[in-house]
Amino acid sequence: MNEQAPSVEQRFAESTPATLGNWARHDTTWMLGLFGTAIGAGTLFLPINAGLGGFWPLLVLAVLAFPMTYFAHRGLTRFVLSGRTGGDITEVVKEHFGSTAGTSITVLYFFAIFPILLIYSVALTNTVSSFIEHQLHLQPPPRAMLSFVLILGLLAIVRCGEQATVKVMSLLVYPFIVALALLGLYLVPHWTGGILDSATQVPPASAFLHTLWLAIPVMVFSFNHSPIISAFAVDQKRRYGDHADERSGQILRRAHLLMVVMVLFFVFSCVLTLSSAQLAEAKAQNLSILSYLANHFSNPTIAFAAPLIAFVAIAKSFLGHYIGASEGLKGIIAKTGARPGAKALDRVVAGLMLVVCWVVATLNPSILGMIESLGGPILAVLLFLMPMYAIRRVPSMRKYSGAASNVFVVVVGLVALTSVVYGLLG
Repeated sequence: MNEQAPSVEQRFAESTPATLGNWARHDTTWMLGLFGTAIGAGTLFLPINAGLGGFWPLLVLAVLAFPMTYFAHRGLTRFVLSGRTGGDITEVVKEHFGSTAGTSITVLYFFAIFPILLIYSVALTNTVSSFIEHQLHLQPPPRAMLSFVLILGLLAIVRCGEQATVKVMSLLVYPFIVALALLGLYLVPHWTGGILDSATQVPPASAFLHTLWLAIPVMVFSFNHSPIISAFAVDQKRRYGDHADERSGQILRRAHLLMVVMVLFFVFSCVLTLSSAQLAEAKAQNLSILSYLANHFSNPTIAFAAPLIAFVAIAKSFLGHYIGASEGLKGIIAKTGARPGAKALDRVVAGLMLVVCWVVATLNPSILGMIESLGGPILAVLLFLMPMYAIRRVPSMRKYSGAASNVFVVVVGLVALTSVVYGLLG
């Protein structure tokens, strides 16, 4: 198996920044890689979670989806690009905020992403096991064996290097987009108005704002791809040098337009087909929208395709989150004073990830959901608030100050943060 790609410092030092030039194939690969990290299995629950609030909150969320996603991730990308050495996020936070703060943020960054990776490990095992049992009508292998094979297979892709990983993610995006589009189109003849039954009743301002406050994190985290932003920014700086901000902004805009248009079409197609009561029923049964639709229409094709679509969604998101989690773990190891070689460090990190993901996927501990929830506030701070704070405090980022979008990002970040904390305490 090929060794993993060289470290960030090596890649940056060995490359000569190109001029901006025309849109290239690797730009498309990154665009789809960002899409692949963001749009995972959670998308299959989004029509239920977002639609339960009613028509008007969903409409507002749909309008806010692109600016919330684009401005926040552009801010985090610019933060990583602002480093002098072309290092990843763990090095940039140390450069800007000092060693102590840098270590703390690196640890928080890792523990915000790693639980999501564990969740995907469990979900991947559950999905494949269920598919073998219910769709193929075979006896699934022991859970320990199945989870080991699945996780080892994904880590084999990662060991081929960052560029190969992003390439595989981008390839997995194509069937996922086709599946979402076909499902959305399949539902069009079945539109009954669905969620529009709540459109005639505009809720009181207090109730509307409360519903919106609780729903914003659902949309924020549905499009979150912060775990891969650091690697994305480093690669843009390596390729484009001083033009990295401009080209990364173009890639982010196209990626976010693609994910927002595709996902919202799918969401609205679902909520125009199912009534509010049916969405509530799906929520109570803890079913994905595909599973509920398969039962609703008694359609064996959807029932067969649902776990395959979920598998693709989970696999590509696992790869994207692995890039971020491994980056954080390498940063933590570096801050302990250990200085292993790049190849040795890659092997150690991959081995640790394999063992922990395999054990968790095998045991499926009930506490995992709570641990994932605790990462929500950390992600809100790192994605929305830290880059905006840096614009005020870091000289190399002050050129971005004064934009109205900065205020928007801070407001959305505070709304998401307080809503997530309220949900945890409630």
